[in-house]
Amino acid sequence: MKRKSWLAISIMTAALLTGCGSTDQAGQEHANHSQHAANGDLQEMTASADQLPKFLDNQDPVIVASYKAAAANRELLKSIPCYCGCGESAGHQHNGNCFIKEELPDGSIVWDDHGTRCGVCMEIAVISSKLKDAGKTTKEIRDYIDSAYKEGYGKPTPTPMPS
Repeated sequence: MKRKSWLAISIMTAALLTGCGSTDQAGQEHANHSQHAANGDLQEMTASADQLPKFLDNQDPVIVASYKAAAANRELLKSIPCYCGCGESAGHQHNGNCFIKEELPDGSIVWDDHGTRCGVCMEIAVISSKLKDAGKTTKEIRDYIDSAYKEGYGKPTPTPMPS
């Protein structure tokens, strides 16, 4: 029980410290493997999901843990909406887009730094991952997230309902 409390407090602290929004990070691009999206998000390519982007190098461990959870649960998060408003502001289609823009056929990953600034994104990814680890189905996780975030949050991403 203490572990769950610690996780919740850590996520809430990160959410309060990071908020959700777009910040121009000019000057933090990394040699030919990163670029800025039209909305200002930094995007960086790595060889695989096992290699985290350099923009996480000096981030809080809670933020890094949320990216690891997103990488490990890429398929799950494609069925989970984000409720921070990023569907409208950044064109995201699901919660996974807050961390990963795309996975290329060769296995390389184009990461997105949107999740580093958004507690809602991180919280949804971590909770979804924990529910999967607890044996919940994708549909059960989706129903839980939709219920938990239906009021007081941004418009959800246009994520299709899993079957």
